Amino acid sequence: MAAQYGQGYGQDQVQGYGQNHAQNHAQGHAQGYGLGYDDGPGRGERRRLPAGLRAPFEARSWREFAYVLLSLPIGVALFVYAVTMVSLGAGLLVTFLGVPVLAAGLAGCRGIAALERTRARALLGLEVADPEPLRMRKSGVMAWMGAVLKSGTSWRTLLYALLQFPWSVFSFVVALNFWAYGWALLTYPLWFWLFPVYGGQGGLQLYGDSSHSVYLDNPFEITVTALVGLVFTLATPWIVRALTTVDRLMVHGLLGPSRLSARVVELESDRGVVVDTAAADLRRIERDLHDGAQARLVALAMDLGLAKEKLAEDPRAAARMVDEAHGEVKTALQELRDLARGIHPAVLTDRGLDAALSAVASRCTVPVQVEVDLDERPAPAIEGIAYFTVSELLQNISKHARATWAAVDVWRVENRLMVQVMDNGVGGADASGGSGLAGLAGRLDAVDGILVVDSPAGGPTRVTAELPWRGERALG
Repeated sequence: MAAQYGQGYGQDQVQGYGQNHAQNHAQGHAQGYGLGYDDGPGRGERRRLPAGLRAPFEARSWREFAYVLLSLPIGVALFVYAVTMVSLGAGLLVTFLGVPVLAAGLAGCRGIAALERTRARALLGLEVADPEPLRMRKSGVMAWMGAVLKSGTSWRTLLYALLQFPWSVFSFVVALNFWAYGWALLTYPLWFWLFPVYGGQGGLQLYGDSSHSVYLDNPFEITVTALVGLVFTLATPWIVRALTTVDRLMVHGLLGPSRLSARVVELESDRGVVVDTAAADLRRIERDLHDGAQARLVALAMDLGLAKEKLAEDPRAAARMVDEAHGEVKTALQELRDLARGIHPAVLTDRGLDAALSAVASRCTVPVQVEVDLDERPAPAIEGIAYFTVSELLQNISKHARATWAAVDVWRVENRLMVQVMDNGVGGADASGGSGLAGLAGRLDAVDGILVVDSPAGGPTRVTAELPWRGERALG
């Protein structure tokens, strides 16, 4: 029964906070030094070591170090290209040649940005979506040049080419020095014998002038040198990680899609979800009308026709048929009322969420406590989504939860409308499978809402929906 309950609640996946929390948790396990970045035969052994001792030998550390080393020559090439093309294009703007040169320079920066995203994906594990493509209303070279010059992505890639060079110089120097000095000092006891044998000196020289010199040549000094190298070696991966964090921010912020374009893509996706949901609702209404009330009305019309024919011949039979038709009319009216309630209940429009949710709770198979704490009514669209969310969750409780009580709480937190449905049933609601949450997640996501399901095996179950608040009018 717990599995059935989970299927009743389940859907394709949890949206919003629940999904982001799971992804961030998984990424932390995949990327954190302390959680084992690599898979392989020795993974269990490496996890027994502290993160600080394991970091210098992890593949992630070497990939990040390789990224920093490659950034310097790439940064030099990017900087030279960007400065040359922009300077040449700006200098030629007094003639017509400046425009195509500048457009070609920006187009080259866009191509280089694609390579940089690939490098960040391969060495840093950073997934950055491609920015929005050029939008050209017409075809031709002039339209292409205008689209390149007007695109904010082009100028952001140019800014990346200019900023990446000084940062790559700084990160290269810091990372290489820490890495080189750390390993050199750590392994000093191993190659100490090279100085007196091949250099004719007493070890690593710290200071020397015409009168005297200081060498690291006794066991204590050699041990201290190795310990200092150990500190440098253990700290270097974390320093390189901090340096590459800045690279991650630059690549994500300057080479990825802008917030506006990402928002446009999200709204287009939400619009598709809304259209699909509306189409599904329309098909459901048409199916319910065709299979329910319409079929009954057709049968009623036929029965009344037969009763009319028998009225003169057999009044009793005609009266009996009219009586049966009267019952069919009542049934059809009830089906139409249920269908209208499923589209948008009149009590929700007239009296708001409190009364509408109380009416839904009265039809649940378990006692439901409803508490709505709102100073004003939300917008009709938000109010309707909140109503249908609670209605479907209570229906799932009636069918699958095996609960003895349930509770519905609705309140406002700043600019968010919070809806929470709880029950003491068998639990096991799994939002990653089944179909019960498909419509809910689609409705919530279409208006920037989120859905979080907390349902351990054995219960209790807590489903929280968060919707953006858009007020309409004060409650009177």
